[in-house]
Amino acid sequence: MPHSWWRTGTVYQIYPRSFQDSDGDGVGDLEGVRRRLDYLVWLGVDAIWLSPFYPSPMHDFGYDVSDYCDVDPLFGSLARFDALVDEAHAKGLKIIIDFVPNHTSNAHPWFLASKSARSDPKRDWYLWRDPAPNGGPPNNWFGHFGGGAWNWDEQTQQYYLHSFLPEQPDLNWRNPQVSAAMHDVLRFWLRRGVDGFRVDVISHIVKDAAFRDNPANPSWTGEGPDIIRLAQTYSSDQPEVHDVIAEMRRVVDEFDDRLLIGEIYLPIERLIAYYGKELQGVHLPFNFQLLDARWNAAEIGRLIEKYEAALPQGAWPNWVLSNHDRPRIAARVGVAQARVAAMLLLTLRGTPTLYYGDEIGIGHVDIPADRVQDPWTKREPDLGVGRDPSRTPMQWDAGQFAGFSTREPWLPLTPDRETRNVATMRDDKSSILALTRKLLHYRRERAPLNKGEWRLLCSSDDILAYERVSGEERVFVALNFCSEPRSCALPTTAGATITISTHGDRCGEAVGTVLCLRRDEGVLLSSP
Repeated sequence: MPHSWWRTGTVYQIYPRSFQDSDGDGVGDLEGVRRRLDYLVWLGVDAIWLSPFYPSPMHDFGYDVSDYCDVDPLFGSLARFDALVDEAHAKGLKIIIDFVPNHTSNAHPWFLASKSARSDPKRDWYLWRDPAPNGGPPNNWFGHFGGGAWNWDEQTQQYYLHSFLPEQPDLNWRNPQVSAAMHDVLRFWLRRGVDGFRVDVISHIVKDAAFRDNPANPSWTGEGPDIIRLAQTYSSDQPEVHDVIAEMRRVVDEFDDRLLIGEIYLPIERLIAYYGKELQGVHLPFNFQLLDARWNAAEIGRLIEKYEAALPQGAWPNWVLSNHDRPRIAARVGVAQARVAAMLLLTLRGTPTLYYGDEIGIGHVDIPADRVQDPWTKREPDLGVGRDPSRTPMQWDAGQFAGFSTREPWLPLTPDRETRNVATMRDDKSSILALTRKLLHYRRERAPLNKGEWRLLCSSDDILAYERVSGEERVFVALNFCSEPRSCALPTTAGATITISTHGDRCGEAVGTVLCLRRDEGVLLSSP
């Protein structure tokens, strides 16, 4: 395990609809990803995580799977997928794919059989329940995309559970036939050469056996999406889920050096349970703490210390700044601080996941009402829950459609796409793209950054400073979270030199015991 590729590597998340369109339909595809592999090698990432590309009615853009063992024609074919895997491996890149075990599409053959009659052998593959005594839904649970979590089936006179859209019925993981079928799905892709899985909403896949009502959320203010009205006490994070995950892990461990990542939005003290007993759960329970953290040095410093202290013995940390469900980092903290965030992400201890487009600083993109795609936005409008702004196309050049497609893309591009694109930024040594590439390559080359210990030096007065240590080798990082110049005394850095500045200059500058940082600047220093 200490030598596993994912411990020292960097994961790059690709939302396939939005990375590169190869056939001119305005939607990205697997062949588009294959054509951009050289860029990813140049950038310096080690693994690609692909969001779903399975056959799907696309009610939730691929997270409503109608066939787990094929590729939707929108994205290509199994042959295209195999070609992508082969070429990625030839270039030294690993491939991680999404596994969506909580629910299928309502168009999946399993659900069509389950829905056909109460006596069907697959009836118990999904969560069907009689109405409550009052004739309504079996309990008070909400779906994550608004409204109740139960849908009435007139034909069989029962409700089925859908934790997300009505078109996404939940599987019954207490049924051993379901787990066996899903384990075979894992093996299907592992035999095709995938290097790991990111497991969608892994904490949701087992529900309370008695389907008890969720209690009220004491933090609910009367505003916001339906899902936050109640605490998810019985609809998520059940004790039995860890046995299910341990079984998944055993399947993955049938193959050499593969990775299992879990999507888990939970507080640190509950998150760490997903490493499992004796670390036999997921290798990496996604650590989303930075997605909601207040952006100041003291808060970030406390968060890192708390997370590091909570990790089980031998567990490997990981960090995430953005993903396809949450606002991009540049949208949250601004373009200037996005550079500081990049340095933070790529110098902390553990495996970082970089979201496509963050390396060029894509921020918030306004989505006109007539171009909204996200089903959550359509079901709960005007609440600010829309995910479309985080899924806009990658911008490759200054052309009409930013090099993403030859026609209008499925979502809008940024207003500044003529300058915020790879071709323009690639030759600009002061760009955020150049900064991200420097950090990725330096992280790969230096043991303190890719496997060393983390030690806090300072987290006050707007500056977060820490050192990374491996043997006798040390690297220092200092980040100014403020839009004004700041300085701090760091005696351990005396004689160190600046290797990378988020501003793109100062390389080789010697530093004494007092380090001066410009507004919104982060620096990486090498010890003498």
